[in-house]
Amino acid sequence: MIELRRAGDRFTTSTDWLTSRHSFSFGPHYDPADVGFAELVAHNDDVVAPGTGYDTHPHADTEVVTWVLEGSLVHQDSNGIAGVLRPGQVQRMTAGRGVLHSERNDEPGAATPTRFVQMWLRPDEPGLDPSYQQHDVGAAGGLLPLVSGIDGLDAAVRIHTGGAVLHLARLAPGESVALPDAPHLHVFVARGSADLEGAGRLDEGDAARFTGNGGPALTAVTPAEVLVWQLR
Repeated sequence: MIELRRAGDRFTTSTDWLTSRHSFSFGPHYDPADVGFAELVAHNDDVVAPGTGYDTHPHADTEVVTWVLEGSLVHQDSNGIAGVLRPGQVQRMTAGRGVLHSERNDEPGAATPTRFVQMWLRPDEPGLDPSYQQHDVGAAGGLLPLVSGIDGLDAAVRIHTGGAVLHLARLAPGESVALPDAPHLHVFVARGSADLEGAGRLDEGDAARFTGNGGPALTAVTPAEVLVWQLR
C-alpha cells in the first residue's frame, strides 16, 4: 500500500515568526486518521525567523530528531547541554522521563530564516534518562544512515526506537538508490524532486508512506535531498 501526501495538503501553522508544515496531526490540527505512521508521530518542516524560536518547553518519553536544511538552530536544555546545529549535522534528543529545552534562530549575527525538519518517535521504553547526541555528516552523497535503532547498523547517532532508521538520500539528477526493504517506509522530499518507484514524481514537501512493500527505487529528477524513515 502506498499513500501520497502532497505538500499543499499538509496542516500548516503560521505565526509572525514561524511557518510549520506538519505531516501528521499536530497541536490544534487534528485528523483522527492521520496521527502518525508506525513509530513516527511527528514530522514538521519549520521555518523560523531570525532572532526568534521555540522558548523553553517540556518533552517526555519522546525521541526527537532534528535535521537543519538552512541557517542554524541554537539548542539549550535542562541537562546543561548547549550547542548550535547547522546543515550537515544531525541531532537526537531523548526526552525520557522529562527534559526542558529551547530551539532558537538567535546565533549571534543570524540574519536569515532557519529551516529544519524535526521528527518525533515513540521510544521502546518509557522513563529513560534524558540524553543528547549530535554528529556532523558533512556533504556526503548517496544513501546514508543518519540515525539507527538497529543493533549492528552503523549510523551517525543512535535512537531508542528499535527497528527505526533515518536515511538521508542526496542525489544528483538521474542518480538512483534502492530504499530499504522494511514493513514501513516514510519518504519525504526536503529539497528538489525525485521519482519514487510505485508512487511517481514527488516534489519538495511531498511525502509517500509505504506499508508492506519496501525496497523501491528513488531517482532524482532535480538535485534532491530526501529523508527516509525505515520503520517496523
